Amino acid sequence: MKKKLEDYIVTIPDFPKPGILFRDITSVINNADGLKLAVDELDKLLEGVDYDMIAGVEARGFVFGAPLAYKNNKPLTLIRKKGKLPRETVEETYDLEYGTATIEVSKNDIKPGDKVVLVDDLIATGGTIAAAARLVERLGAEVVKMIFIIELPELKGREVLKDYDVASIVKFEGE
Repeated sequence: MKKKLEDYIVTIPDFPKPGILFRDITSVINNADGLKLAVDELDKLLEGVDYDMIAGVEARGFVFGAPLAYKNNKPLTLIRKKGKLPRETVEETYDLEYGTATIEVSKNDIKPGDKVVLVDDLIATGGTIAAAARLVERLGAEVVKMIFIIELPELKGREVLKDYDVASIVKFEGE
């Protein structure tokens, strides 16, 4: 029987704290068949989407964004944690459960009018990807799709992203 993507995802109980079921994506990328399936399934989410580039969100968005960009002959833009990019950047700060975080993108990597697909491994509360979308939009570009391997519906990230076209491959109930 052919494996599904969720068959490659390992669940780690009580990580990073008691009561949390951590969905480990490294078990997908550490398996050639799992990685190929993940990239192929993400690529299916892009069928019929008109876009100019892919932007991967640090760090696992890079892992999935790079093969998608290669496969579709599109450029890959990196959205990184603050202080990691050497050229002039635009940054966006957003709230976390315990404090704030800042992400940034090189100012000249995204041009006004570009149609951008945002890629990350997981959608939980939606805070990081919403900040990434604000970065793209501040540069005059449009987010045409957001794609993820895993979605945790009970954390309501999709509600935060209600103005965007959001798609995920696997949904897991529970934190």
